Amino acid sequence: MSKIRIALSALNQTPINWKENIANITNALNEGKQKNAELIVLPELALTGYGCQDLFLSDWLYEKAEKHTESLISQNPDSTFAIGIPVKIEDQNFNGVLVVQKSKILGITFKQHLANDGLHYEHRWFTPWKKNEVKTIKYANQTINVGDIVYNINGTKIGIEICRDAWKGEERTAHNLIEKGAEIIINPSASHFAFGKTMVREELGLSLTKKYNNCFLQVNLLGNESGRAIYDGDIQFHQNGKLKYKAERLSLKLVDTHVIDVDTENADNSTEYLPTDWFFKNEEFTLAATVGLFDYIRKVKSKGFILSLSGGADSALCAVLVAHMVRRLLRHYTVTEISHLFDFKAPTDEKNWPLFKKREFVMQNLLVCVYQSAKNSSDETYEAARHLAKSISCEFFHWSVDDEITAFINKTEFVLGRKLSWDTDDLALQNIQARMRAPGIWMLANITGKLLLTTSNRSEASVGYATMDGDSAGSLAPIAGVDKHFVRRYLLWAEEELSYEGLSKINNQTPTAELRPNEKNQSDEDDLMPYFILNKIEQKAIGEWKSPTQVFEELIEEIPFPHGKIKTYVAKFFRLWSLNQWKRERYAPSFHFDNYNVDPKTWCRFPIISGNFKDEINEMMKD
Repeated sequence: MSKIRIALSALNQTPINWKENIANITNALNEGKQKNAELIVLPELALTGYGCQDLFLSDWLYEKAEKHTESLISQNPDSTFAIGIPVKIEDQNFNGVLVVQKSKILGITFKQHLANDGLHYEHRWFTPWKKNEVKTIKYANQTINVGDIVYNINGTKIGIEICRDAWKGEERTAHNLIEKGAEIIINPSASHFAFGKTMVREELGLSLTKKYNNCFLQVNLLGNESGRAIYDGDIQFHQNGKLKYKAERLSLKLVDTHVIDVDTENADNSTEYLPTDWFFKNEEFTLAATVGLFDYIRKVKSKGFILSLSGGADSALCAVLVAHMVRRLLRHYTVTEISHLFDFKAPTDEKNWPLFKKREFVMQNLLVCVYQSAKNSSDETYEAARHLAKSISCEFFHWSVDDEITAFINKTEFVLGRKLSWDTDDLALQNIQARMRAPGIWMLANITGKLLLTTSNRSEASVGYATMDGDSAGSLAPIAGVDKHFVRRYLLWAEEELSYEGLSKINNQTPTAELRPNEKNQSDEDDLMPYFILNKIEQKAIGEWKSPTQVFEELIEEIPFPHGKIKTYVAKFFRLWSLNQWKRERYAPSFHFDNYNVDPKTWCRFPIISGNFKDEINEMMKD
């Protein structure tokens, strides 16, 4: 047969949240069945969740997964589906996709190429399956074949590769499956979001189907699954070297099902749908960050967010992302439904409300912002914070932390037996101001049941330009995956393109920590270096792991600055990077957006104690 109807369901799963995961799976199976799908394909490790981490080293997880698989099969006797599950065979763990046809398990395909770079540590948990190997095991009370298998679904031969299996060039699993007769390759994935990554996936489908004149379908996980990684729900269908179908990515749905008719002999009869997709970095960031925020507070059962709004760029971006999350929520949910999600009192007369009133009501309940002034704070930043808060309709408070700062300075002066001064105690006097802003905002967060956001960006994390237990305080760092240069450009774009006019005062300021006396005219870039240069150094030094000399040699070709100045900036970056690893170890969880990040728990591991690049910096300075 040349025709088959396939349903692809992106699922928003959570590690070991069996009840909700199975509910999503069941909804996807029901939707596929209602639309007469002959095969329903669910993502990689959809049953357990991909982000179980070291729980994959346990025994009980596999036992429980098998029991739930058996239950799903018995409760869906008329469905034919493929679902990602973990399987243990003779004390070895495998990442697999189980295929069931009307209660009979046709087999389990296992992943041959494990992801072990970037965010991934699959070799820690799983064993790669060997090419062409097939074994017989007992699973879910059935005796089945597992391994490198081609399936016959209603007369159509289907091969399965799992996520990274498609990224291996000439070693790609699909090549072998096609040689075995597979007409269609299906790829269930747990492929985390990164800027522009959907275009890389497109190329994987285009290149394969152009070479073999065959069909390739891919379905990805959706949402913020386990805290840091965001999945875009990317669903694609390629045939004969052409992208035929693509789903809209980064939705706020729990289940996003797309049904595609595939005619392997006549591509003109296959389903075609190509919506406008956002490939630009700003649009992708907006969608990914708002999905990340929504799923995070929804899954940790928070009542909203609380934020120390400084009047600067970073905290402004956090506030705008929450506001935009609310904009997106109101396209899918009523105010009453949102109130149930976040446990605030629902309105009684929502039906006749205009959209702006709905936004105001939800924002007043979901976001609290506080401007915490000190004697070094300016009227300019206060007005910028107040203006933004008013424009997005969040709850806004203003208090001073001067009394607390003075109290600790007095205590320290008493212990030391001398007065503190900016000439001798600059860093301590800056830090005490930032640190005194944490207790009050934490207390308010605890009382209101809201999640405290910390506003650190990636540039600050790289060089340690943050006060621990001060401006680093919080439960979630939503923008720590992007650099300060991007933050500033994004806010200008958001003011114009997303109509956040409340950003106008913030966008007209020079970034400053406002921790030194006003007459010192403190500037972030004076303290560090121009942010666009810091970002270039970081990309090469951390994203590409280049040495100080290598970074310098590339920068002198890209930046029209004196060579001595560039050396100074490079040396400063490497020195500050190595000295501040302990800070990065303590940062709040952050979202992954770029092709790299500086989070030591995911992408970037670095020793807390090191030689601080002394030899490497000296070598660079001598050249």
